[in-house]
Amino acid sequence: MTTVRRVVVLIVCCLVPADLTAVAAGDAAPAVAAGRPAKQPDPALSAIEDVPGFPRVLLIGDSISIGYTIPTRKLLQGKANVHRIPVNGGPTTRGLEQVESWIGTSTWDVIHFNFGLHDIKHVDDAGASVGSEVGHRQVELDAYRDNLRAIVKRLQRTGARLIWCTTTPVPEGAKGRVPGDEVAYNAAAVALMKEEGVEINDLHAFAAPRMADIGKPADVHYTPQGSQTLAGEVARRIEAALPQAR
Repeated sequence: MTTVRRVVVLIVCCLVPADLTAVAAGDAAPAVAAGRPAKQPDPALSAIEDVPGFPRVLLIGDSISIGYTIPTRKLLQGKANVHRIPVNGGPTTRGLEQVESWIGTSTWDVIHFNFGLHDIKHVDDAGASVGSEVGHRQVELDAYRDNLRAIVKRLQRTGARLIWCTTTPVPEGAKGRVPGDEVAYNAAAVALMKEEGVEINDLHAFAAPRMADIGKPADVHYTPQGSQTLAGEVARRIEAALPQAR
């Protein structure tokens, strides 16, 4: 009996250090044990390596821009290095907080940017998303205008050619947003961009007559083909703004 106990203890002692070594090395528990596969990172948010000699473009925006990032990059392949911020740009408040890190110390030739859908999203006092019939806009119009002005001033200091992209349509039934709010916010943004001499890509006007074909019902987002369609317009405007390849 004593001999058996010693063998068992020896086996356990041999196994434990191997497990502890794996944990110390940062190995995650198998996805199967968690009951679901690990979520894969969105490739649109991954950093890219520049091809020397081509202009550098930065896309700033929310999930709509995430959707058109890769097709825009493909459309401008061999013409520009198309980067994007590594996160959902969210509302202008996030833009103010993170614009320095987004710009970094890099040189940018063109910056195509947008804020709006998250500013008009309805939230409660704790900041949680709620239905459009309750709560309040995450960033009210006057604050949106002030925030956007500060962001533009910072982007102008990069020396890049700036392209403001209007906020795309909010369809009826879209959760947490009131159709038409984006129109008022776009009007304020366009007036500001004209004051600041910033070029305007009116993606709202481009998308509005095509929503039945490219949008999702009662949703601010787009089908994959819809994102491809938006990318065509975004790429066209960026290409027209590019300097000659260096």
